[in-house]
Amino acid sequence: MEAYLHDNPQIKSIRVAAADLNGQPRGKRIARRYADKAIAEGTRFPYSVLNLDIWGEDIDDSPLVFEAGDPDGILMPTERGFVPMPWLDAPTALLPIWMFHHDGRPYDGDPRQALARVVARYGERGLTPVVATEMEFYLIDDRGRELRVPPSPRSGKRRHQAEILAMRQLDAWDNFFTALYDACEAMDIPADTTISEAGPGQFEINLMHQADALKAADDAWLFKIAVKGLARQHGFAASFMAKPYPDYSGNGLHTHFSVLDAGGNNIFDDRRAGGAARLGHAIAGCIAAMPGSMLVFAPHAGSYDRLVPGAHAPTGIAWAHENRTTALRVPSGSPAARRIEHRVAGGDINPYLFLAAVLGAALNGMEDEATPPAPITGNAYDKDLAQLPASWAEAIEAFDQSPEIVRIFAPEIRRNFLATKRQELRYMGELSKDEQQDLYLDTV
Repeated sequence: MEAYLHDNPQIKSIRVAAADLNGQPRGKRIARRYADKAIAEGTRFPYSVLNLDIWGEDIDDSPLVFEAGDPDGILMPTERGFVPMPWLDAPTALLPIWMFHHDGRPYDGDPRQALARVVARYGERGLTPVVATEMEFYLIDDRGRELRVPPSPRSGKRRHQAEILAMRQLDAWDNFFTALYDACEAMDIPADTTISEAGPGQFEINLMHQADALKAADDAWLFKIAVKGLARQHGFAASFMAKPYPDYSGNGLHTHFSVLDAGGNNIFDDRRAGGAARLGHAIAGCIAAMPGSMLVFAPHAGSYDRLVPGAHAPTGIAWAHENRTTALRVPSGSPAARRIEHRVAGGDINPYLFLAAVLGAALNGMEDEATPPAPITGNAYDKDLAQLPASWAEAIEAFDQSPEIVRIFAPEIRRNFLATKRQELRYMGELSKDEQQDLYLDTV
């Protein structure tokens, strides 16, 4: 890490930041001359900082605050090291950090530690999850009272129609996407294909699969920060809100995952002995945990606007082969690349909690050798299926009561996440729809 600063003498400012339970970066600005101390000794801030609500406020009656004296944890650099922040005017580097106790134990209230806990469970069984993410977002002009698509930098026109796979949309925003790809390259984020999506000013960028779930979550978290920062630099906003426009499709965040054994073989490969069975076990685990995981997949008041029938987001609990109306899809293709696509989550999630929930659920099913229901065929919206929790309040209670969630997440992070979401639910009712929209536009 010291080598990065040595090789980049232009860096004037350092940020250190960790993800809180809502995925918000929390941290400090540090003078470059003191960066060595942050690398070697870490930095400190209260445990409670990773348990703030969406407004950045303490949780009422949290045992981390007055009851405990609001003590500090130790935040050490992750294995990621420094990444540049090219959307800022001054040359700046971000050092991602995560939280530990003073005796070196991981702090169980840190969402990155929650994912590390799940990855360790895989490692104990000689297994490695391989993960890719699909990141959907809108480019938005938020200068007026209503959100609008920004005017095209090329034509000056606002196009308010669907633009699925429209090349002219990619061309219109070429300067922004060129800057974004340059940033991803500098930040070691494996950005692959970009497409224009169904909504006006909506795009999707795929982040390539990799056999490091922690890095995949880091990439998704850093990607969201970079997209929003670069959009502001270009004169508009970018939003991963689940449903910024009531009349257009929402933003999803899908993940594709498979699992490798110690020999590097995909255990879902259905040409190999037991491959189809292991794939089924993982699907069964994901289905069993889906109701309890809904609070992770749809963590905000506006998240549930996306989850309505016929809106390209799942509402029923089912799986299928090559079917995008279901919550779980098994894509076609080479058996060696057999994988599960999990399609429930919105773009407004915390990537660490999201991947912990998905991968933890799949491992639960594999450990139990659980049997999945039969795959469906046809339109899932027309089927009589068990339904996902349809409201924030239902999802909170499902998370609280879920035995599957108990197996995936440590007690402290479950307690903190529930307290956060219950406080947000209580206070969100005081805001108008417009005030909620303003809040989420600049946060999630």
